[in-house]
Amino acid sequence: MVDDYFAPLAKILSAHYSPAAIESIRKAYLLAREAHEGQTRFSGEPYITHPVAVAGILAQMHLDAPTLQAALLHDVIEDTKVSKQTIAEQFGQDVAELVDGVSKLTQIKFENKAEAQAENFRKMVLAMAKDIRVVIIKLADRLHNMRTLGVLPEAKRKRIALETLEIYAPIANRLGMHSFRIEFEELGFAARYPLRYKVLKKSVTKARGNRKEILAEIEATLQKALRNTGIAAIKILGREKHLYSIYKKMVNKHIAFSEIMDRYAFRIIVSSVDSCYRVLGSMHTSFKPVPERFKDYIAIPKANGYQSLHTVLFGPYGVPIEIQIRTDDMDAMAESGIAAHWLYKSSTKSKNRAHLRAQAWLQGLVDMQKGGDSSLEFIENVKIDLFPDEVYVFTPKGNILELPRGACPVDFAYAIHTDIGNACVAAKINRRLSPLSSQLLSGQTVEIVTAPEARPNPAWLNFVVTAKARSEIRQSVQKQKLGESIELGRRLLERALSTLSLRLEDISPENLQHVLRESKFKNLDQLLESMGLGSQIPLAVARRLAFAVKDEVLEEEKEKQKATRLLAKQPLIIKGSEGLVVTFADCCRPIPGDVIVGILSAGHGMVIHREQCKEVEHLHGTPTCIYLSWQDETPGEFYTEIVADVYNKRGVLAELAATISHSSADIEDVRVKDKDGRYSEVSMLVTVRDRKHLAQVLRRIRALETTIRVVRV
Repeated sequence: MVDDYFAPLAKILSAHYSPAAIESIRKAYLLAREAHEGQTRFSGEPYITHPVAVAGILAQMHLDAPTLQAALLHDVIEDTKVSKQTIAEQFGQDVAELVDGVSKLTQIKFENKAEAQAENFRKMVLAMAKDIRVVIIKLADRLHNMRTLGVLPEAKRKRIALETLEIYAPIANRLGMHSFRIEFEELGFAARYPLRYKVLKKSVTKARGNRKEILAEIEATLQKALRNTGIAAIKILGREKHLYSIYKKMVNKHIAFSEIMDRYAFRIIVSSVDSCYRVLGSMHTSFKPVPERFKDYIAIPKANGYQSLHTVLFGPYGVPIEIQIRTDDMDAMAESGIAAHWLYKSSTKSKNRAHLRAQAWLQGLVDMQKGGDSSLEFIENVKIDLFPDEVYVFTPKGNILELPRGACPVDFAYAIHTDIGNACVAAKINRRLSPLSSQLLSGQTVEIVTAPEARPNPAWLNFVVTAKARSEIRQSVQKQKLGESIELGRRLLERALSTLSLRLEDISPENLQHVLRESKFKNLDQLLESMGLGSQIPLAVARRLAFAVKDEVLEEEKEKQKATRLLAKQPLIIKGSEGLVVTFADCCRPIPGDVIVGILSAGHGMVIHREQCKEVEHLHGTPTCIYLSWQDETPGEFYTEIVADVYNKRGVLAELAATISHSSADIEDVRVKDKDGRYSEVSMLVTVRDRKHLAQVLRRIRALETTIRVVRV
């Protein structure tokens, strides 16, 4: 006798699975039913109806028996007392790993819901990379949850709908599972924006009713064009844009509903790749193609393995017709994506392409998360990586590389290899030097110029778009910041110890261990890093290292004032190239030659100010204020701000700019404020080498006839 809840699944299984496979799946069902006994869904239905429905979705896709067993058991580890070990003993390690991959991290306590969701997603990605069936089960699980979303409270419905639109629909798209993506988007749109969905659905239904005659006429015209070339199409289908696609186009492209609905879309399915191109030729002969609207995804497939020819034609009555031309296999691949790896057991290259690309993408995600970013950062990186549109660019050797739209040469460099990205200093696009922030276009040839000593620039984060580039730059900057903060911390500590006539080597291991234990640091590097980042006061740490034993506290107090006086006479030398942990204050913009002090800012390192800066004058003499001195030769250029009052004459700004340029300085920013019509105040942010260089610039500006006065701010 077949159980009532198992009956619908048994009916689907009977068409494609062997009796032995069906029995093994039924065995998993019995364990799931027993484990979930007494549990109900939000709707009041027995909980077992959910895993059975998930298995049913996967059975219709003809996935293997272990996947269906895992689908039936996918919630037992998380929600019942059944362990992974029990599943492994009864169904094998393969099924146990699949179930564990889909299970949420329920044992760990998280600070908030967002962190819990992000960490669960990270766990799922790792499991997906080991076995891609994990993501297929997860997508089927989410699909059934979306189909039964109506019974949940509105706030929860909207939260789940947003997550589906932002994460699960793009993942289905990235894996080529078109039918899943469409349903996710339709259900997600209806739950997230119910009013917009209803209004748009009503408008579309009305518009489609008025289009039936034109659609029939266009289809007849296409059939005639195909007959004239002797090609028998397997089928011609009128394609309807789904609601979410229409909504996104209206929002993203700022176009009216009528502009979207005036297009007619058809899909022509043929028997071979050769026939695809012959049909394309026939279409372009019969109708005028719209320039620059042809795409060949057969020669260059999309990142998710999708293959088809796309073209837009001027059809009868001058209406635009969008046409997709593909083989039957390509059409099935477009619908099922990676699931076609199981749906079609043949091992032809075209049928396995989506599966191989998906594995490569998932492995990329695994490599990205190894950087130690927080789970929330990781999930943001994944969102960035789920771009639906690609550009195709060439390496100098002629290899094709896929990148998301908006990618720049830095994204290209990291896509080739992490080391090339890290060492990137310049780029050539079509053999011409171009800025690293340039947006790449399909068909361009990109060459990366590297240098052995180069390091990633944090400013790259402002324009890179791929998750890999963002993750690698962040990791590299963190490593760089760590090394620089340890080095600065060491210099600050050595300087503080020198006031006590000590060096770091003179500190006894016992004293050092005592201070590390007290401060809860594992090693000296962590202590130095904390000092370099401004979280520890060097003089206080030095005294604790020198007088770690409590009996010597009085001795420590005697030394305190003496040490403060000595530090003022021993300024720390600034080279100007300390890196990320030493920054120059925007309020006073110090340059070499200025008398300077450093202010330790907890977690940020040291900020350098001019000594007379009003922002820090109250901190002089405190432990957070470090007396500094410039190195004799300080390389590099430094920002400073100057203000010039000039007469209002034509060309005065050009004259100022030319004068500054002839002084070997650069203008980074200009602001002009009109005074009374006769003269204006021009504020300029300029780069100079030192005070001498600034004096030359100011002298030349004063010499201009149009200048009334010029001063440094």
